[in-house]
Amino acid sequence: MSTQVTTPTPDLRADVWSRKDLTAIEPLSVGELTTLLDTAAAFKTVGTREIKKVPALRGQTMVNFFVEPSTRTRVSFELAAHRLSADVINMSASSSSLTKGETLKDTALNLQALHADIIVLRHSSAGAAQFLAERLQASVINAGDGAHEHPTQALLDTFTIREKLGRIAGIHVVIIGDIRFSRVARSNIQALTKLGARVTLVGPPTLVPREFEHLGVAVTHDLDAVLPDADVVNLLRIQHERQRKEYFPSLGEYTALFGLTKARAEKLKAEALIMHPGPINRGVEIDSDLADSGRSVILDQVTNGLAVRMAVLFLCAGARHD
Repeated sequence: MSTQVTTPTPDLRADVWSRKDLTAIEPLSVGELTTLLDTAAAFKTVGTREIKKVPALRGQTMVNFFVEPSTRTRVSFELAAHRLSADVINMSASSSSLTKGETLKDTALNLQALHADIIVLRHSSAGAAQFLAERLQASVINAGDGAHEHPTQALLDTFTIREKLGRIAGIHVVIIGDIRFSRVARSNIQALTKLGARVTLVGPPTLVPREFEHLGVAVTHDLDAVLPDADVVNLLRIQHERQRKEYFPSLGEYTALFGLTKARAEKLKAEALIMHPGPINRGVEIDSDLADSGRSVILDQVTNGLAVRMAVLFLCAGARHD
């Protein structure tokens, strides 16, 4: 008996999604965010099939262009493209002509001249993805640009919350840690507040300045005070590569004040979710046992990231052809 391979058919009306690129969460409407999440839900069913592949992007080529190192995001995009039957080319800065002085624009134009349909870009400079999107006919997907945004991480986090709790509106999400340097935090704030969640940022004053309040979130430096009211706790990695040591005295002191320890976790509601975008610094942001506990959805985030990235590739490719 043959197995029929079909592509999920989410709503692709032009008034819901008409963008060939995804460079940030900030410009997206509530309708566009909802379309992305609903499309991801449709594609998640592909992973439960015997044949985990659909022909949605057959004949198209996606270039994973990671100027800044990554493992989980690059592999997730690669697998998402394969699941959609696209051809995939992986590139890094060290293997490109950037090492010879070629500009990012010229490198991308050459990729487009070779008929690359989608370019997934991770770059250390904020705005790099938008810069290319304005100059290329190919779809450009931002896989993280400096300390600006990481849109697909926010989408998979939001998708996971909606999947586990049934809604976003009215949910209280507490984001803990390095907000100042976090593109994940910025994208999460945009997605969650647009969809009606209440967001509180927590961390040392050097990493969570009051200026973030203009984004429509609360800021506090007292973690213990907000944990009992939290529906979701999202812990951010301490980003040693983007910091100078003066932002806090030591990792030990950071953990004592802002780490999710077993004692602190007892303050949480029984149904509260524990999230982390990874990679985890076990014993720093979160106790190792809590990261592996039943209330942790960290691995669910990874699984949902695949569905979200399939949705993003599918929608942007479809809009480009329209």
